[in-house]
Amino acid sequence: MFKFNTAVTTLVASVSLLAAATMPAFAGAPGKGLLTPDNHTLILIDHQPQMAFATRSHTVEEVRNNVTGLAKAAKVFKVPTILTTVAAKSFSGPLFPELQAAFPEQTPIDRTTMNTWEDKRVTDAVKKFKKNKIVIAALWTEVCGVGPVLSAIDEGYEVYFVTDASGGVSKEAHDMAVLRMVQAGAQPITWLQYMLELQRDWARTGSYADVTGIAKQHAGGYGLGLIYATEMFNAKEGQ
Repeated sequence: MFKFNTAVTTLVASVSLLAAATMPAFAGAPGKGLLTPDNHTLILIDHQPQMAFATRSHTVEEVRNNVTGLAKAAKVFKVPTILTTVAAKSFSGPLFPELQAAFPEQTPIDRTTMNTWEDKRVTDAVKKFKKNKIVIAALWTEVCGVGPVLSAIDEGYEVYFVTDASGGVSKEAHDMAVLRMVQAGAQPITWLQYMLELQRDWARTGSYADVTGIAKQHAGGYGLGLIYATEMFNAKEGQ
């Protein structure tokens, strides 16, 4: 009996070790605060020439590059996106052409209000999409960013602000506005962080080529590294 019990114990232990060796590693659940393609709406506010002329927290080139990368990422992942301008015909000019090109079928909502949230057409669009998270980028941060961010938070939305696809009339104005939003509960992110958070796994081959293509165009040194690795070694992320 002793030998039989010992043999059974040994067999069970062996099976357990084999199972442990062949089972995939435990995967934890992703955090609820992470963005996914289907849990948020993106609002791009007043990326127009007149607003860009006075932006000093970032260069105009940086803002144009970053918001375009952001918009292209949203397009790839089919994120509901709202484009909005202020006084486009009479003062601020049209939406950046490269931003409009990302959504050629969409006419921006042109407002008179500095706070986008006070235009019913915008809030109606947000409600139509039925997402509890909102991602916002705006010119300028301290006016057209702060207004809708604080307003949406007050209405119960989780709000994320894309700091490098936005800009203020000075670094201090931008930084203090971001601080004010963060203190109210907003989460600051950057455009590349946004795109990679949506991709999340390089095994998601459906969006791999588009994501790395956007990075090559807009992600500076990281994009150049992708070009180098591809050309020199035919390397791919995750392999």
